[in-house]
Amino acid sequence: MKLLRYGPPGAEKPGLLDDAGTIRDLSGEVADIAGAVLEPEGLARLAALDPASLPAVDGDPRLGACVGAVGKMICVGLNYADHAAESGNAVPPEPVLFAKATSAICGPNDPVRIPRGSEKTDWEAELGVVIGREARYVDEADALSHVAGYCVINDYSERAFQNERAGQWTKGKSADTFGPIGPWLVTADEVPDPQDLAMWLEVDGHRYQDGSTRTMVYGVAHLVHYISQFMSLQPGDVISTGTPPGVGMGQKPQVFLREGQIVRLGIQGLGEQSQTAIAWNA
Repeated sequence: MKLLRYGPPGAEKPGLLDDAGTIRDLSGEVADIAGAVLEPEGLARLAALDPASLPAVDGDPRLGACVGAVGKMICVGLNYADHAAESGNAVPPEPVLFAKATSAICGPNDPVRIPRGSEKTDWEAELGVVIGREARYVDEADALSHVAGYCVINDYSERAFQNERAGQWTKGKSADTFGPIGPWLVTADEVPDPQDLAMWLEVDGHRYQDGSTRTMVYGVAHLVHYISQFMSLQPGDVISTGTPPGVGMGQKPQVFLREGQIVRLGIQGLGEQSQTAIAWNA
């Protein structure tokens, strides 16, 4: 299934994308794509529905983040060896974890607002993992059974805030609109191997990132296992798993996002996003 949320910010409705590409309204079945709906029993109930029996949504509505009421968003840094190299860092001996504030989460095609004082707003195409079953001290062999599905994430970063302001990654990652998620959540049964997905990102038509989840240092199963040793993961929590090379910081000379530019990105089988950069007060 491809699950999504559509409508104005703060008033999104749950939906699914049928095989013909039509959005079907799920609001008569569930309140949101969140929490218990993402547990195995909740997904099984949705999978049993006939999409043709659900109301079709007219027009081309705005898409919100494909998961609602996210409890926490945990990100993984330097998880592609070639990205670590372009950043001037060694491959870490364990996954590097940091949090992105949930207030950064937005829809996949919403504008990205360049923060006040920013000179180094950067992009990062990433595979998102959505938890569907509570994970606490899980074994790596069982870790993927705790995953509801996968999605596209752009882990926007303000590099000066991240690297030049006392070493706090979270404050360089958490500006409003710095966490587009979607367009839809593709359930795990439709992603047989999360470690074999092509991914890409372009700015104004120039391709900067062209990679694959094959080159992750720590794969999805290990990340779910590893993170669950330090905190419990709940249904609806999101893990952003790191980015391949091609970020603006890694260019020679460095290139950063400017007002009016358009960022497009996608992951094989998971859909595409597009964001236009605007000034903070636009």
